[in-house]
Amino acid sequence: MGAIQSGLTGFLDLVYPPQCAGCQAETTNPHGLCGKCWAETSFIAGTICDCCGQPTPLAQSDQVAICDGCHHAPPGWDQGRAAVLYEGTGRQVAISLKSGDRLDLARVAARWMAQAGADILERADIIAPVPLHWSRLLKRRHNQSAELARQPILSRTAKRIPNLLTRTRCTETLEGKTRAERYRILQDAIALTPRYKGITQNCNVVLVDDVLTSGATLAAATAALRPENPASISVLVLARVAREAAELI
Repeated sequence: MGAIQSGLTGFLDLVYPPQCAGCQAETTNPHGLCGKCWAETSFIAGTICDCCGQPTPLAQSDQVAICDGCHHAPPGWDQGRAAVLYEGTGRQVAISLKSGDRLDLARVAARWMAQAGADILERADIIAPVPLHWSRLLKRRHNQSAELARQPILSRTAKRIPNLLTRTRCTETLEGKTRAERYRILQDAIALTPRYKGITQNCNVVLVDDVLTSGATLAAATAALRPENPASISVLVLARVAREAAELI
């Protein structure tokens, strides 16, 4: 099967030349970025907050860093990683994956995420996406978080459970809401799917999402898993909104 997929990919690359994941210009690197889009992508590197993946350039590189936001208001999960900041090309890729039917971008996005979250993926037992309510799934036709979570590069050793969590109700849009309002709206909106009762006990679980803004959605997903006594809950996202910007959304 792997040989067939590789052959098909090679054939498609001959018929349809590789395109930049950001601007769709032709590139020589399949599922990559052109020089201009690469320069406009804010990959997260260096010292980061261990909880939320926020860059913490002033922290000591030999110590586990916790940003002020997570220090004063711990997010609930144990560790967090993000591949890019939600700006420039990173923002465009996230939007295209979510609303532009560019499911092909899940492959390159997952590769970025695998690099950013290598440490938490290495010990992951279970990988699961943040769920989408069925009514939104019907309208959007796909769950971008599930598309990311199902990429093989993220789950080489872990078990993928696409429907580990369920949305219990369709919530109102979070756009324009404050952090407190987002947390209130998402409270108890996500639950463990009954058939998976007990499956996460003593396991290292990684929750996958596309964008981290206030953390309300991932916090609700984490709250749904905590009673199951997992060994740890980590989050891995494609893009995160810089904390200063998130406070304004």
